Amino acid sequence: MTYSETLDYLYSRLPMFTRIGAAAMKKDLHNTIVMCENLGNPQNKYKTIHVGGTNGKGSTSHMLAAVLQKAGYKTGLYTSPHLKDFRERIRVNGEMMTESYVVDFTAQQKDQIEAISPSFFEVTVAMAFAYFAAENVDVAIIEVGLGGRKDSTNIIHPELSVITNISMDHMNMLGDTLQEIAGQKAGIIKPGIPVVIGEKQEETAQVFIDEAIATSSKLVFANSELHVRDTSRKGMQLITSVYTQDKCLFKDLKLDLTGFYQLKNVLTVIQSVLTLNQNGFDIPDTAIYSGLADTAKITGLQGRWQTLSESPLVICDTGHNIAGIQEVLENINATEYHNLHIVIGMLKDKDITSVLELLPVHAKYYFCQPDLERAMPAAELAEQAAKFMLQGSVFETVTLALNAARKSAEADDLIFVGGSTFVVAEAL
Repeated sequence: MTYSETLDYLYSRLPMFTRIGAAAMKKDLHNTIVMCENLGNPQNKYKTIHVGGTNGKGSTSHMLAAVLQKAGYKTGLYTSPHLKDFRERIRVNGEMMTESYVVDFTAQQKDQIEAISPSFFEVTVAMAFAYFAAENVDVAIIEVGLGGRKDSTNIIHPELSVITNISMDHMNMLGDTLQEIAGQKAGIIKPGIPVVIGEKQEETAQVFIDEAIATSSKLVFANSELHVRDTSRKGMQLITSVYTQDKCLFKDLKLDLTGFYQLKNVLTVIQSVLTLNQNGFDIPDTAIYSGLADTAKITGLQGRWQTLSESPLVICDTGHNIAGIQEVLENINATEYHNLHIVIGMLKDKDITSVLELLPVHAKYYFCQPDLERAMPAAELAEQAAKFMLQGSVFETVTLALNAARKSAEADDLIFVGGSTFVVAEAL
């Protein structure tokens, strides 16, 4: 098969969470274990760092990868979902895997795929593990897909487990309370392996403490040890300093990821680096400065408070659950603009009502739907939004909605594009 035919096969043949949601999820790790055993367990041939959490795990994974690469480590990075190109999911030193590898791997594994009918995600996890082994990486950052305990990535034995935070998302699969969701995320904590929790939250802290005790794992809460001061946003940089108590560890860090929510993630990243250095890694301060300054450039990360154009200012962000939208609104409020235009689409299996009631009434809305089965029809989203006094027009596609917003906006207006990762993907 050609590369495009291979992707068509993977997308159509395998249950895919992006397309059908919870029905694509497998209830255990069996298929991933079988596939990886058939491949000679490639995930055991290099060091790994496991990153989970509700929000921020993608940014944290990319920051860590950039820092490790700048420290001289050949670094693999596995994340999901992709925005524009399937190969975004699997990178080595920032470079996407080759199309030929995707074709060859799928061809070699086709009999196995037909025999055990794995999910799309299970196949991509096995593909990533095999690719990193073939590329002889020193270390791979592995982002959890969903949850943790039963996630396909959870067959690795990492050097460090990282959990960013816990908020309400995917409740139909992970549980209806923060404690239940935390219990699933805590499943990536491994016996004797250190763990960094980004945010200490009153509702969930004990869940992680109990898991760490049960597994004899040394646990640290990043925001209990570290804090930021002297933060400002200057152009395309977020500048901040990181302290432990009154001691400055990193003065005037410059981040190319400029959303204010990255301040939480940078504490998680720095605490992770400190922990890795205590456990045999050699990551100099210079790698932290240079890696954080160019994370997007080094790793190809997109969709995090990303400026698409200026005059009018067009910004997109993949935040899509309650906590993510709250962070987006904080950034909107910190941005100067005359009128606010919001291009928004959402998925049917999200907590749509809770998100809509957070959104500003004064904005002009452009309701749309990304091109996938899980998308809420734009007209239905507009109908629900009207209950919260959110007014605007309905568009069949993201492109039509964004074009209409651009046409309507004045030079000093702000157009925000979001509500779903897949809306951002189409905008990009």
